[in-house]
Amino acid sequence: MPTVVVGFRLGHTVTSRQVTVLVTESGVLHRSHGPYGQPPELDPPKLPQRPADPHPRRIKGEHILTGPISRLRELHATATEKGYTQVLIAPACVRLDVEERPLPPAQSPRRARPHPELTAAFIGTAPGTAQPLDAAVEEFRTALGLPVRQRDVTSHPRQAHIPPRTEALLRTLAQGTPIASPNRPAVGWTVTPRSVTLRVGRTAETMDRSAVLELQAALTAWLRFTHPNTPTPPPS
Repeated sequence: MPTVVVGFRLGHTVTSRQVTVLVTESGVLHRSHGPYGQPPELDPPKLPQRPADPHPRRIKGEHILTGPISRLRELHATATEKGYTQVLIAPACVRLDVEERPLPPAQSPRRARPHPELTAAFIGTAPGTAQPLDAAVEEFRTALGLPVRQRDVTSHPRQAHIPPRTEALLRTLAQGTPIASPNRPAVGWTVTPRSVTLRVGRTAETMDRSAVLELQAALTAWLRFTHPNTPTPPPS
């Protein structure tokens, strides 16, 4: 019978080593590692925690795959932190044409042996599509009929609070009325629904959106810098 697994393979470009980790539908975690191009070293399989009754698939309200999936995430994070950042096989859920060996009796977990055929089949079958580990785990859970987290596709970011003065000026622009600086002969500015114009004497220049954003950032920084209650950040 085919075996459904979820796993990944990461490489370390400096040491030229790889690590492959996968979890099977029965909750067994397989890990192998070694230099590129060499037969990998297989760790002893890590068996899932199992209830005393072999029929129920839950332990203390959790599915037996909860622990192995959590361990898969931990190994992915640990490997990445240790420099295994080259994605040799992106996280994927794969149905392998290899029958998984039966679990040993719960009282004899040491009888579990590595299953190199599973790892070899995963390496040869896994697609090359890049995706995050969470997506592969959700595919794995879906393939086994387990519940997955619902994605909230209708949520929208909450709009930030607009100060009353800004809101009033926004209404002015919405009516098509320009906003201008106080009438000074030397310098000034004008904001219309379509443009921002700076004026120095009789010379005027219209700014594009990127220039306006830079000016806004500079003015915001200046206002914070000159505020008496704002600490000055240390130099970088």
